[in-house]
Amino acid sequence: MAKSKVYFTRKISPETVVKMFQVLDRPLTGKVAVKVHSGEAGNQNYLHPEFMRPMVEYVGGTVVECNTAYDGERNSTEKHRKLIKDHGWTDYFTVDLMDAQGPDLKLEIKGGKVLKENLVGKNLANYDSLLVLSHFKGHPAGGYGGALKQLSIGCASTVGKCLIHSGGLIEDQNVVWDHMADPDTFCECMADAAKSVVEFFKDRTAFVNIMCNLSVDCDCCAVAEDPCMADIGILSSLDPVALDQACMDLIYQSKDPGREHFLQRVESLHGTHTIDAAAELGYGSKEYELICLD
Repeated sequence: MAKSKVYFTRKISPETVVKMFQVLDRPLTGKVAVKVHSGEAGNQNYLHPEFMRPMVEYVGGTVVECNTAYDGERNSTEKHRKLIKDHGWTDYFTVDLMDAQGPDLKLEIKGGKVLKENLVGKNLANYDSLLVLSHFKGHPAGGYGGALKQLSIGCASTVGKCLIHSGGLIEDQNVVWDHMADPDTFCECMADAAKSVVEFFKDRTAFVNIMCNLSVDCDCCAVAEDPCMADIGILSSLDPVALDQACMDLIYQSKDPGREHFLQRVESLHGTHTIDAAAELGYGSKEYELICLD
């Protein structure tokens, strides 16, 4: 079996994101959803719409997001739409808050490790292709956040996020944080949920991870640590599992003095178990060929 191809450049710019998509040689057809992270109010590390603009415009995409399940400015449609506007996303793009109105779209998970179904914003069904633009960084629950996190928690509705965080037990955002699954179960739920989205779009997906602003905290944190490592670069692949594995390998190989702090966050939460579980589910591989474009 051929190894998945992962492309890598140390150059970080809006134009380079487009180049890293182009090398994948997979034109996205029809109506294209572009999954980004809109950034929690107060967060200083998220990637701003100006940075994403050339890539979104290149594919003629619609920026898509979903509401959260935690306290903040993104846990209701009204607040989230205001924040999306305040952060400038609507200055450049059509933005679809996919779970603004129910009912959620139920995606069956065949052979999942924990979950039997995933609940995503119903508007996901309106798109023919999916481009996932991920800011690779740490995460306070999953250890790290990359393509698999964007596919799972990122596309899940509020209820879907509750199910993932609780190991499939809780649908209520008011109580889910008192019923968090253990780290391994949570990682497996993310892998399960990501599988359902990958299978929904089949071969009409592409993934780009941008390794900059490398904080141990996610863009979902209103109070986030400043980056602890220097920027590394941009990676792209048609395989989200290989892509996240390659990013983690670059962290492990780094000689940056902040590496240990970043890895402490990842390892304390068993973060790479998401990658392991996703590979076991069969929709991607940890084996890859890293193609350096510098």
